This record gives sequence, C-alpha cells and structure tokens, in this order.
Amino acid sequence: MNPSIPILAVLLSATALLAADAKLAKAELAANTVILNETAVKNLRLQTVEADEQEFEETVFALGRIEVIPERRAAVSSRVSGRVVALEAVLGEAVKEGATVAKLESRQPGDPPPVIFLKAPMSGLVTETDVRLGDPVGPDKALLEITDLTEVFAVARVPEHLAGAMKSGTLAHIRITALPGEEFEGVLLRFGTAADRANGTVDAIFKLPNPNLTIRPGMRAEFSVVLGKRENVLAVPRQALQGEASNRFLYVANLELPFAFTKVPVITGAMNDRFVEIKQGLLPGDKVVTEGAYSLGYAGKGNVSLKEALDAAHGHEHAADGGELPKGGAANVPTDEDGHDHGSTPSRLSGLTWVSLIANGVLLVLLAVAAVRRSKGDDASPISQPKPGGSGHA
Repeated sequence: MNPSIPILAVLLSATALLAADAKLAKAELAANTVILNETAVKNLRLQTVEADEQEFEETVFALGRIEVIPERRAAVSSRVSGRVVALEAVLGEAVKEGATVAKLESRQPGDPPPVIFLKAPMSGLVTETDVRLGDPVGPDKALLEITDLTEVFAVARVPEHLAGAMKSGTLAHIRITALPGEEFEGVLLRFGTAADRANGTVDAIFKLPNPNLTIRPGMRAEFSVVLGKRENVLAVPRQALQGEASNRFLYVANLELPFAFTKVPVITGAMNDRFVEIKQGLLPGDKVVTEGAYSLGYAGKGNVSLKEALDAAHGHEHAADGGELPKGGAANVPTDEDGHDHGSTPSRLSGLTWVSLIANGVLLVLLAVAAVRRSKGDDASPISQPKPGGSGHA
C-alpha cells in the first residue's frame, strides 16, 4: 500500500474539520452583527470608547448624607436689647462678611432712639432666621445663622469591618442624588466618635469642596471609597456591559464595515463605580459601544444587509451571505477569488470557535505524525525471512 495514501486521507479529513469550523464561525459572527446606517447610529446616539489597559480602582460602596462643617457656622445677635426695624438679608440669601444684615432700635433713651447695625461675622448663606420686623430682641437671642458652604462634610456610613482598610487621606468618588450627572471627590478626614451598633456601621467623614454652592446640607450621597489600585487592567465603562451575570457581552465596532457592531461575549472581573474589568473576550484597541449599547440589543439585524454593507465597503458585488462571488457570477456561492475573505462581517472569532480550531489543528498534526511513523514502520519491516539453517537456494 502506498504510504502517502493514509497521510493524504488524514490531511483531507482534518482540512474538512477546519473548514466546517470556519464556516460555523462565520455564521456565528454574522448572526451576532448589527449593521446600521448613519441615520440609525445618530438616532440611537451611539458612542464608543477605545478599550485600553489602565489603572483600576478597587472600591466599596456606601450611603450617607451631606452635613455642615461646624466651624463654618456663625450666629448674628445683639449685645443690647431692642426692636427689629429692618432686615437686610433673608433666608437663603448670600451675604458678605461685614455687610449689614439687620437694624435694631435700641431701648436706650433718645429722640429718636439710637439704631444699631448688626453685621455678618462671616461670608456665607443665611441658613436660619428666627425674627420678624418689630420683634423685640435681647442679648440672649440669635437673629440669624450664616453658614459658609464653600466646603462641606460628606458623611458615609461604612461597614465596621472595612474601616480598618481606610486611612486618613483615602479618596472617595461621591455622587449626590439631587445633582445627577455630577461627580465629586472627597478626602477622608476622620471617623465618627462612635459606631452604630444596630447597623454595624461607622461614620467616615470626607471633606468635599463646594465652590459653586450647589451642594446643600441634608442631601443624600453615594460613596465609592477607593481601597486600592491595580495597574495594566483592561477595563471598559460600566454602561458598555450588557446581559445578565451568567451571559455578559459587549458591542464592538467593526473595523472593516462602517456602522456595524458585533456582539462579543466576555468574562468579567472586578467592578467599581465607573469601570468593569474584562478578563477575556476583548482586545486592547477595540472600540466598545458605551452610550446606546442597551438599545442595540433591540435593533435586531439592523437596517442594512450584510451584502449591502460589504458591497459599499469594497466596491464590488458580494453573495447574499456576504461571501465573494465566483467568476461565473453565481449569486449564492461564496468564494475567495480575489485573495481575501468577506464570508463574515467581522474577523473576530468567539472563544469556543478558537478552541475548536486549535484542537482540530493539533489533531491534524498528531494524525499526520502518526501516519508518517506508521509508513516508516511498514518500510522497515522484512518482506521475507530465510528459514534457519537454509542456504536460500536449492
């Protein structure tokens, strides 16, 4: 038997397996690709970011509220008794240090009675008022309260077991419910004087700049407290991640076709308030859809066919399945006559397909080696053996 025959059979078998896997991969990728036009992309408000390795923050989540810094609060009062004859500042109004905020008519004798001007001891907002025109006042009563809100305390209620991992100077990303779309950064100053026994939490006090005075005492806040950082982590914004916990995926812009996006399964790692770590399924440089990613899940196959997209991208006709037309022009037979393959929209293969292709490639090599060894063994085996003691001829 010719030894090349089994080798040829092995090669043909393995090649058929690889071709079947490649065809399956093309079908899988085509099924997971959404092809739109420019108008649809604008209507869906799609935005992409380039995936890159970055410094990744390990964070913990906590809830809390905004509070006034006690040292930044002052009262306005009079040293003598009198009657309020004018109020120059009202609740919620900003005042400057030294500005007149009220006028009192003194009870001291005089015609007219002497008028006392009460001035603001500090700049800030009038946060409390307990006086009306004509009210009698004395040295024991505060007329107004002025609060400097250019800095405030953001107090987070963190679990007790995490307090040991937080040191003075720890950074926190803070979101305030009343100010959606804005993010603030605070620095840990100290912990509260006592823990909450019922909830098992302790107050962590962060100082928060407030130059625009948009943050007010009592507002609810969400904290992402940074406990550590890791370098060179491939991560994408959280809004890009889609699917349930058991089936996570991203939409990645196709590099070959404009306005085409491929659904790519991924394996995720840690997650913080802004980013999610991608352990498998994504490559650095991939353009990942962030804004509008959720809407792509309901776009179906899009409003442009694979054939139309490839025709526009390459300037010549393609088959209905996206493959190259043969020279004869048969409409549904994909070939690669021009030396490149358009059988599927993207060039990305899923992890399962890669495993299958590699396994079949290894199998091809092993079968070829086994066939070669077998053929060599057949060549080395004796054709006939002389009988013992015989001369080999009559």
